Order: sequence, then structure tokens, then C-alpha cells
Amino acid sequence: MPTVKVRNLKNKEVGEVSLADAVFGVELNEALIHAALMNYQANGRQGTSATKTRGNVSGSGRKLWKQKGTGRARIASLRSPLWKGGGNVHGPQPRDWSYKMPKKMRRGALRSALSERLREGNLIVIDEFGFKAPKTKDFLEAVAGLGLVENRKRTKTLIVDSLDNENLIMSSRNVEKTKVTNSFGLNIYDILYHEKVLISKVAIEELNQLLDPRAEHNRVESEAEEKPKAKKAEKAESTEEAKPKKEAKPKAEKVEGEDAPKKEAKPKAVKKEATDNE
Repeated sequence: MPTVKVRNLKNKEVGEVSLADAVFGVELNEALIHAALMNYQANGRQGTSATKTRGNVSGSGRKLWKQKGTGRARIASLRSPLWKGGGNVHGPQPRDWSYKMPKKMRRGALRSALSERLREGNLIVIDEFGFKAPKTKDFLEAVAGLGLVENRKRTKTLIVDSLDNENLIMSSRNVEKTKVTNSFGLNIYDILYHEKVLISKVAIEELNQLLDPRAEHNRVESEAEEKPKAKKAEKAESTEEAKPKKEAKPKAEKVEGEDAPKKEAKPKAVKKEATDNE
């Protein structure tokens, strides 16, 4: 397991943290990273570009001159693409450019990109982004102390921490070439675009749980086991509710003495006698 030194905002070593091999020790896969980047950019396209066809532009629909006998080329409409102000042929129309990419491939690309940033030495683990107040001055001093400013040029920096840290967000939102996100919002484009990646210890633990394939496999298995149990419990509840409750029949009171009703004797069936005529 790779170990990385943990630093504070004053660029002093505070300790060490061990990173998971399954997340930060993966080989570089350029093809997978390229596929994930193309998918991210395609899903971000608006797809609102459009051109007007001959049915959309304004203009008369009548025939300008007769078909034959004028010596000029035949023409059907003023809105023809051959004329100035006419419609466009096969121009772009609004469409959806997004497409789905398997979750395992996207997470594999993130693991590969983070591992490469670690091998380059551009991944820095920070103990805590603790700012007492939302001040841009304090943030700039911390960035300069970490060596992220060279010759008055600021390095493109990605900070991964909890979005509940309002002081960090407020202090860095006006700083150029700096972006703050959390471990759940981390994407392949931000890792490739920014040269330096600053990650807090809390975010490291979250990334280990999110991107580790073993942890994901265990999570999927536990969810699969819980689903049938929940379904059985729901079925049992529904069947109990659906069953009509049997109403207790009132018991007949026994009447004693002369007032008790007597059972009427049923008349016996009279046997038909066979006649000689039959």
C-alpha cells in the first residue's frame, strides 16, 4: 500500500496515511481515461445549435417566373438554398449528444487518473482545510505556502473536501484556476485539467469506499440480500391487510319451557302407485 505524507496548510509534515492499492495503485490506462473524458464532454454538450431550412425562412412561396421560355434557370421558390436569404441544407439541428458509459469503466478511469497523479507527485494530502473565517487572503497565503505559486503564476489546483466547509468555499470561489469539490462530485475532466490535486484525509477515506471495487461488490451483495427480505415483509403485511376479518356470529339463546318453538314435522313424500294404464 502506498504511503503519503500528510501536510497541514503551513506545509509542515503532520503524519502519514496509507492509500489503498485498489484505488491509488492502479496502472495507467490511457484508452479508458480517453473514453471517460469523451463521455464526460459529450454529456456536457447543450446540443442547442440549429439552422433554418427552406421551410423555416421567410419569403414568398410563389413561382417567380414560368418554367420555360425565359432563357433563365428554372426556379421554384425564393427560399431555395441557392438564393441569398434561402434556407440551409443539412445544417445542425438540436439533438442530445449524451450517452451512457458503464459505471465500472468510469470508476476505473478515476482510479487510473488518481494513481497517475500520485506517481507524478502532484497529489497532496492535507490534514484539514480549517479556516477560521471566509477570507481570500488566508486562502492565498495557504496556497503560496504549499508551493502552488511560481513566478506569480498560480498552478491549476483541484481541492477535494467536504462541501460543508463553507469557509473554504467562500475563500476560494474568487481565486482563478482553483476549484473545490467533494469526493462524490469528482470527475475525470477535473483531474486531468488541474495540475495539482489537494485531498483531505476525510475525502481519502470516502474515495476508498466509493472507488474500491471490493467495497462496491460487498455493498451490492448486501443490497441484493436486503431486497428479497424487504419484499417478503411487504407481502406478509399486504396479505394480512387483505384478509377479511371474520365476524363473530351471535350465539342463539336457548329457550326453555313452553315458549320454546317446536320443530315442525316435515310431510313424508307420498309414493305414487303405478296404475294399470301406465
